[in-house]
Amino acid sequence: MANTFRLRIVSNNRVFYDDKAVSLLFTASDGVYQIMAHHAPMNIAVEIGDIKVQKEDGTWISAVVSQGFIEVANNRVNMFVFSCEKPEEIDVLRAQEAKERAEEQLRQKQSMMEYHHSKISLARAMARLRAAQRESKGL
Repeated sequence: MANTFRLRIVSNNRVFYDDKAVSLLFTASDGVYQIMAHHAPMNIAVEIGDIKVQKEDGTWISAVVSQGFIEVANNRVNMFVFSCEKPEEIDVLRAQEAKERAEEQLRQKQSMMEYHHSKISLARAMARLRAAQRESKGL
């Protein structure tokens, strides 16, 4: 039996995961982090990108998340993100349209806040498209 911790992943519209886990891989601003059982307490920002959860039975779940944060304490991990989607849930056409809108917005003269919002929108669309592409190739 694997050494586990309690993991809860919550997005704006649902609880994505709420069960024991062996490992959580996610991206932060300074690289990829892995959390395993009995990790030291910490709070850290999550960047747009892929996450992977290893379940107690050894299987892996992949998802794409938006920005958020993680809190780790007492062998419990809570991840709060704006969105979290499995690759098979991604609407590729919608993601492609979002990518094109963000690219067009970046070509326009914008305030700094609008510029940063457009960059975030582009990053999210690109992450969703990459995940959907991997899913279609069976990776």
